[in-house]
Amino acid sequence: MMPTLPDIQLIAILPEMILAIMACALFVADPFVDREKKEQLGYFALAALGLSGLSTGFLWGESISTFSGMIVLDSYALFFKTLFLIVSAVIILMSVLYVKIERINLGEYYGLILMATVGMMFMPAATDLLSFYLSLELMSMSLYVLTAFMRKDPKSIEGGIKYFLTGIFASGLILYGIAFLFGATGTTNLANIAAFIRENETVSSPSLIMAFVLLVTGFGFKVAAVPFHMWAPDVYEGSPTPVTAYLSTGSKAAAFSAMLRVFIDAFALSNGNWWQILWIVAVLTMTLGNLLALVQTNMKRLLAYSSIAHAGYLLIGLIAANEIGYAAIMVYLVGYVFMTLGVFALITLLCSANLKGDKISDFKGLARVNPMLGLAFIVFALSLVGIPPSAGFVGKLYLFSAAIQGGFYWLCVIAVLNSTVSLYYYFKVVQVMYMDEPNESTVLSFSPTLKVAIAVTSFVTLFLGLYPEPIIKAAIHSVQTFL
Repeated sequence: MMPTLPDIQLIAILPEMILAIMACALFVADPFVDREKKEQLGYFALAALGLSGLSTGFLWGESISTFSGMIVLDSYALFFKTLFLIVSAVIILMSVLYVKIERINLGEYYGLILMATVGMMFMPAATDLLSFYLSLELMSMSLYVLTAFMRKDPKSIEGGIKYFLTGIFASGLILYGIAFLFGATGTTNLANIAAFIRENETVSSPSLIMAFVLLVTGFGFKVAAVPFHMWAPDVYEGSPTPVTAYLSTGSKAAAFSAMLRVFIDAFALSNGNWWQILWIVAVLTMTLGNLLALVQTNMKRLLAYSSIAHAGYLLIGLIAANEIGYAAIMVYLVGYVFMTLGVFALITLLCSANLKGDKISDFKGLARVNPMLGLAFIVFALSLVGIPPSAGFVGKLYLFSAAIQGGFYWLCVIAVLNSTVSLYYYFKVVQVMYMDEPNESTVLSFSPTLKVAIAVTSFVTLFLGLYPEPIIKAAIHSVQTFL
């Protein structure tokens, strides 16, 4: 009897193939490009992202299961693939001048961003725990190198080592969780795991509970949820600013996209008492993140704790375990990505040969020097707090609505109180920008690409607050593919 060959349709991974091939081409071309002209490789990387984006648009509406059911192409995967491509493009726009100032203008910087993007794009498309794990490692390995890319900066080296050690520990926990899950169900396919649990009613199985706890712990490290958050402040502070932005947005969105697929497909969160663990983690995460952000004087550390708090808000959608909650996570992630990228773009703007631009004091009088930049920061701050009209308000509104619909009233109250606390530390920066005298050492490192990044993030943050209907419809349509 002839063996059955696996069903492989390469068209389903066309966007990833384009990025991977062009990343390899970039690595090959790098030695032949002069150090002073390395920004050309950045534009090459943007072109690669553009081609991958076109292929993603070409595939929109398709539904393909390939590689023996390990990878799927559906509207959910395409939603996040599009988001990751946009995030990576904004990161490169932020990086073109920054890498020159920091003297890390090397071609592999852009190649690693492309490879990390490939890993991110596979994560929401993975319908098997093995394909998910390989995607996670591809993304993580690239980010470990990028974190420590400023090789002459002790903080960057320290951040890279901490991120690597905590990252591989988290990956090990996830792998142990996968092993327990395989031992309990005999499969790593998400749909088959769900079918086994449903048919055998093994929700309270010790192996299954241990698998869930290990996976929650591993994912908790990846999204920087309390008590697995300890790596984030040092890593955010030490990394190159665009890489910090990438960790805060692309990496977090990728982890949540995989969490949704794994926990909804395999564990069916609406059944059983899985929400109890997530409830505790969510409350601790949003509360501790906001409280520790209050005392920060470094913008990157402040945004690290802010990112931790936002992870707590996002967990509300998983706890609610309903269609609105899952769609709200996707809507919130889109808004969070753009408002956070915008703030990091402003930090990048302040970076010069004599100034890192990552302290709150570096923002003194910025609104007086350039009123448009002050207005842009206010838009981002309003969105991060969740005040209308902004993308953050729409995301929180849907998350809180999902919590109320699920009967989690106290969780909603705690989240609202935490949002109120965050108003203080975000607008502390606004006060410095408008009330203090400008620093004499402040030099705005404007470049055409950075102007585009700030303009795009500002526009999208405001636009999604005024007209969120297309994103909401796309999110609801996407989650229906696996509910």
